[in-house]
Amino acid sequence: MVMIDTARLQLRTMTEHDVDDLLRIFSDPVAMQYYPRTRTRDEVKEWICRTMEDYRRFGVGMWVIEDKTDKSFLGQCGIVPQEVHEGTVEYEIGYLLVSQFWGKGYATEAARACRNWGFEHLTVPHFISIINPRNSPSIRVAERNGMALREYADWRNKTVAIYAITRSGWNALPLQQWS
Repeated sequence: MVMIDTARLQLRTMTEHDVDDLLRIFSDPVAMQYYPRTRTRDEVKEWICRTMEDYRRFGVGMWVIEDKTDKSFLGQCGIVPQEVHEGTVEYEIGYLLVSQFWGKGYATEAARACRNWGFEHLTVPHFISIINPRNSPSIRVAERNGMALREYADWRNKTVAIYAITRSGWNALPLQQWS
C-alpha cells in the first residue's frame, strides 16, 4: 500500500517480497558502516516481520522507498516507535538507502515527507532521528529535515546523537523546507 507520494518518490508498506531488495542494504558493509554489523537474509526477514508488526500496533513503521517513475527500489524510510529513555516512547524518522543512491537528495525528500505525514496524521509533540555521531551524511539529512541536536544519549550500548523537531518548529519552517 502506498503511504506517501513525493515529487520523485513513492513510499509504500514493506512486504515479505522485499527481502532481496532490503538485503542490498543490510548486507552492504558501506551502507551499514555506522551500524554494529551487516545482516543476514534471515535477519532481514525478521526485520520485515518486526516492521509489519509496527504497522499493526502503531500504524507506522519503515516504508520502502521507490522511484516514482520506474518503481525501482532505493531504500527505506519511515516512522518507528523507539524507547531512547526507559519508559518513554518517541517516534523516530529513520532512513537507510542503497549506497548507490546516496547524494541524490532521496533521503532528505523521503525524511521530509515522513515528517510532514507524521505531523499531519499523528498526535505527537515531536519527532527524533537517532544517529551515530560520526555519520555526518545522516546528520545533514536530519538538519535539512528541520531537526537540531537535542542530546547525546546511551542507547543500545552505544552513544548516539538524538536530533529532534517539535510540532511548533515544524510549523515555523520556511516553505522551501516543506517538500
